[in-house]
Amino acid sequence: MITELVRFFYILNQDDKGVFIVNHIVLYEPLIPANTGNISRTCAATNAPLHLIEPLGFSTDDKHLKRAGLDYWDAVDITYHKSLADFLTYLGERPLHLVTKFANQTYSEVNYADNQEHFFLFGKETTGLPEDFMRENVEKCIRIPMNDEHVRSLNLSNTVALVLYEALRQQDFPKLEKAHHYTNDKLDSY
Repeated sequence: MITELVRFFYILNQDDKGVFIVNHIVLYEPLIPANTGNISRTCAATNAPLHLIEPLGFSTDDKHLKRAGLDYWDAVDITYHKSLADFLTYLGERPLHLVTKFANQTYSEVNYADNQEHFFLFGKETTGLPEDFMRENVEKCIRIPMNDEHVRSLNLSNTVALVLYEALRQQDFPKLEKAHHYTNDKLDSY
């Protein structure tokens, strides 16, 4: 069963030329269930696997998590990692992007349309990513431009959506519907 799901996932994420394109969302020790639930919905809508690095600040059975993710939780490919070190072992040499307000490079300056898998690592809501780890990987750090005088940070689920959709835009939205006709389409003419 798992092999069939993995095979389906790989086929789902191939573009029209058979090139495998996947953007992975990685949450480092997330604390707020509603953020992770909203992120899981975004992952379901974009075919993006979700990686959760433990410990989590909530149970995945949490009612707030399921409410925020609605009925999409089962539609997301979720991988749990016991620690950052375990995740890095899993990652290997694949491209990693650390999303942090401390970066000097903006997320839109990076080329994501290179036919590789991309992993976007987001820190916990209260403290972000470990400082030593960021210092060791400065060249992998990206940020969303913002007015830092007015806010400390952007909401985690909003940040995930911004960065993920920039990668998808550069990749021409692989396997996503750019338009859809609904049975009771509100934009149909009478």
